[in-house]
Amino acid sequence: MINAVIVLADTSFALVALAPMEILQSAGTLWPVLNGEAPSPRFRVRIASSDGQAARTPYAFGLEAECGLTDIEAADIIIVPGGGAAHAILPWLRHWHGRGACVAGLCTGVSLLADSGLLNGRQATAHWSIIDSLRQRHPQICWRPEYAITEDGQMFCGTGVHAAIDLSLYLVEKFCGRELALQCARALLLKMPNHLQPGHALRPLSRPHSDPQIRETEEYLRQNMHRDISADFLAERIDMGARSFIRRFKAATGHAPGAYMQLLRMAAAKELLENDTGPISLISSRIGYSDQAFFRRLFKRHTGLTPSAYREQFGKMGSGGGMSR
Repeated sequence: MINAVIVLADTSFALVALAPMEILQSAGTLWPVLNGEAPSPRFRVRIASSDGQAARTPYAFGLEAECGLTDIEAADIIIVPGGGAAHAILPWLRHWHGRGACVAGLCTGVSLLADSGLLNGRQATAHWSIIDSLRQRHPQICWRPEYAITEDGQMFCGTGVHAAIDLSLYLVEKFCGRELALQCARALLLKMPNHLQPGHALRPLSRPHSDPQIRETEEYLRQNMHRDISADFLAERIDMGARSFIRRFKAATGHAPGAYMQLLRMAAAKELLENDTGPISLISSRIGYSDQAFFRRLFKRHTGLTPSAYREQFGKMGSGGGMSR
């Protein structure tokens, strides 16, 4: 069981708080039940507040907490869906992040992550209404308002309701695997997030690192995966020798540039096969492989399935039941 804690603060917006509650609780439970099978919950979700009291909302009801922060004995994921003035949360967040927990701020909840210091030197985003004030208060954070979601060193940020849904599904995938995340999305009639779309700065292939030039190179590769790009070209882009660049890229990401690009293309291929009904030859060319037979062999080596078999198994799950956003 993965321990997830959702921390309520005054001014928590109900949908932003409820989306991760519902999605994490549904992982491993709702899909089996709908198919007549025994549930196998993957997350133990606890709802906490700084003092164990209900959090006030802008509406005529509060969000009840089941415990206070001091009652939490284990946390693998912490989600803060709203800001408020609950600064007692800050040392608690630093404590659990230091013990390896992933920490996510949603909407105005990003302000608490910024105040904690955990976002210093990292990429982050937030709701458009507070991004300018956050930039002034925390210039040491690399603010990316063009993104709906960011991930940087086990710190996650999301801008609003849609980002809360996408980030929750992404956390299910990150901790439990893509198949279970697809089942969860299908059961709730949600569309799986596209990690590679321009509004997401998620880097599921790379381990956390703080090398800004390599992070920029990762983003360049993500946007240009359909092109043939050499390590020499990438090194020249950032004014570095090829051998030094390869060593630095591998030290930061855990992969050589060519292997990283291959993983990036395979991740894109899986998403396209889940959501796109076009010819597999077109998908192959879209991600940079003109030789469909080579793409087929490579895809099977990475996933254990041919592209057509993967689509048959996961395509309907990834479609969100015909629902789109």
